[in-house]
Amino acid sequence: MLELDDIQHILLGRAPAMSARYEFLSFRDPSAGRKWLAGILPTVQSVAASRASADENNRWVTLGFTWNGLRALGVDGASLGTFPEEFRQGMVVRAEILGDTGANHPNHWAGGLASPGLHAIAILFARDRAERDRCASEHRGLVARCEGVEVLSSLDLDATPPFDHAHDHFGYRDRLSPTIIEGSGDEPTPGSGGPLKAGEFILGYPDEDGNVAGQPEPEILRRNGTYAAYRRLEEHVGAFRDFLREHGQTPAEQELIAAKLMGRWRSGAPLVLAPEEDDPALGADPHRNNDFNYKESDPHGYAVPLGAHIRRMNPRDTAANMNRRRMIRRGATYGPPLPEGAPEDGQERGIAAFVICASLIRQFEFAQNVWANDKNFHGLANERDPMIGNQDGTLEFKIPKRPIRKTIKGLPAFTTVRGGAYFFLPGLNALRHLAAPTEARMRI
Repeated sequence: MLELDDIQHILLGRAPAMSARYEFLSFRDPSAGRKWLAGILPTVQSVAASRASADENNRWVTLGFTWNGLRALGVDGASLGTFPEEFRQGMVVRAEILGDTGANHPNHWAGGLASPGLHAIAILFARDRAERDRCASEHRGLVARCEGVEVLSSLDLDATPPFDHAHDHFGYRDRLSPTIIEGSGDEPTPGSGGPLKAGEFILGYPDEDGNVAGQPEPEILRRNGTYAAYRRLEEHVGAFRDFLREHGQTPAEQELIAAKLMGRWRSGAPLVLAPEEDDPALGADPHRNNDFNYKESDPHGYAVPLGAHIRRMNPRDTAANMNRRRMIRRGATYGPPLPEGAPEDGQERGIAAFVICASLIRQFEFAQNVWANDKNFHGLANERDPMIGNQDGTLEFKIPKRPIRKTIKGLPAFTTVRGGAYFFLPGLNALRHLAAPTEARMRI
């Protein structure tokens, strides 16, 4: 049984939020950090509490800590040493593994996210901007009362219009491949696969192999906790539109190229089911828009190219051990929309998301290293993920076609990594444990 009263809400639910704010914090000393944590803890909701008051909730708060942040809170060295190596090292050290080189290198990241002084994140999702601003004001007051706590940076996020469904700045419909945890009470949509064992995402439960993670220690710290890889991706909307115009003579051809890059039409309709023309009704139907596989329906990529984004990041029935690679994604868009027909305006816009998993190395890092950035994925040679892979202008994108496939050379970068970090999201009991004075912890 999942302990829903101890699991932070973000793991099992999407808040019906239109706005958000991420605040990145640093602690000068453990007592300051614990005072801040004790002050903000009453606003953090468990899954059970969030569900019980779903209609009344206007804001949802989640807390996470880097390894340096846990140390800054006074967690003892023996416990710190039991965290997995990739979390201890942090995303900056793991940059090359993740493909964060060139323009994506941490040297170019914003908001102090590459600093060892990044200790914590407070994630706020709010129903509207007014509630977000009210909560931000409250948090400023809390930080002001906690001498030794500093906000390194913050990021405001808003849903991108039109608001009838979630989508990114490129116009692609989002949230189409939900990951469902066994025992959560949620039901998977057709094609999304069966519910997965909780241990793939939440510490303290059996995973798909029947194993229960024994780290980190003590148990109160790991129980109902998880890891989140934070990624801030700037989306180069003007460059994307220029690319489509360059390679498509008509609006219809441009839309098809956009669909080939993603593997779906921007409406959300999958190319496997709608290979020739967009079908917005299909894209909007959760009982149909994810109900497909590749091995029999599209083995050679004539509908969805083998290197398309969704085929790389969720190979479905063409990859082994898929149940051990799945992840939970939460996030939102930031920055103003770029009006149709407008050139790049110099303002940053993109997606800032969290990839939640029990094993950063087996799930998130594998996806980044192999699925997104391996140039020989599916034997393609000289390709990376066209949307999130590290593009330097020397790679290709191949579109299978009879009698001769189309090869687009010199693919530009449509996204740039603007920040990232590895966070540990403790359970509610663990948060209380971390907020307690050191001597109180030692009695547990």
